[in-house]
Amino acid sequence: MLLALDAGNSNITIGAFDGQTLSGQWRLRTIREQTPDEWGILLRNLFSLAGLDLSAIDGVVIASVVPALDQPLAAMSERYFQRTPLFVSPLGDLGIKVRIDNPREVGADRLANAVAGFNKYGGPCVIVDLGTTINFDVVSKDAAFIGGVIAPGIGMSINGLFAKTARLPMVDFREPEKLIGSNTVGNIQSGLYYGFIGMIDGIVERIVAELGPETKAVATGGQGELIVRGSRCVKIYDQHLTLEGLRLIWERSRTASGRKA
Repeated sequence: MLLALDAGNSNITIGAFDGQTLSGQWRLRTIREQTPDEWGILLRNLFSLAGLDLSAIDGVVIASVVPALDQPLAAMSERYFQRTPLFVSPLGDLGIKVRIDNPREVGADRLANAVAGFNKYGGPCVIVDLGTTINFDVVSKDAAFIGGVIAPGIGMSINGLFAKTARLPMVDFREPEKLIGSNTVGNIQSGLYYGFIGMIDGIVERIVAELGPETKAVATGGQGELIVRGSRCVKIYDQHLTLEGLRLIWERSRTASGRKA
């Protein structure tokens, strides 16, 4: 069984794979101060509640964009699973090329998205990952991550709107009942929903115009399903795409290790 960890700035997504089957999946807040033992106990409890055997873990793969989490997660892996984790890196064997100015700058989650996106949907493709930021991860026809676009995330924008205005309420991100809101909450929800859909469609349209009409557009991340519901350009929602990318990277690494042995 494989333990896959996608450690982002706001959340850490945890997946347990039995072969190619995602047997368990959890989404937790990113807490930078947690110790290796706290992470280990948390995982033990999650596995127990899901009826999964912690001792069956024979591999750990991590995509982290939070350097403060790297050491605690590595120590947790060693202590609780007796496994040295594989940290996703642009310098590793990913099965795709990384063709940008400075490969060391790219986030590990974006690489996982690119690997899974190309393997599942072919190229060219653009993965729209809705997290703390909205990342547009672009893979060329010849299997190269060529960069993309980074825009402010939905939660970030909602918090900023609430913090910088005296009388506007905090609202949830959801599809509004109608475009023209008849109250303040409806006005804000409509502006957020259609504003982000318009931004995403506008960027995807420009990417497709550059790469060609055969370009596939796939959404993943927290609010991806809501975006796909209203988008003109993004019609595929793949909830576990990043975790799938981690599994593919780990399997490729294990196969390469077997060849070397």
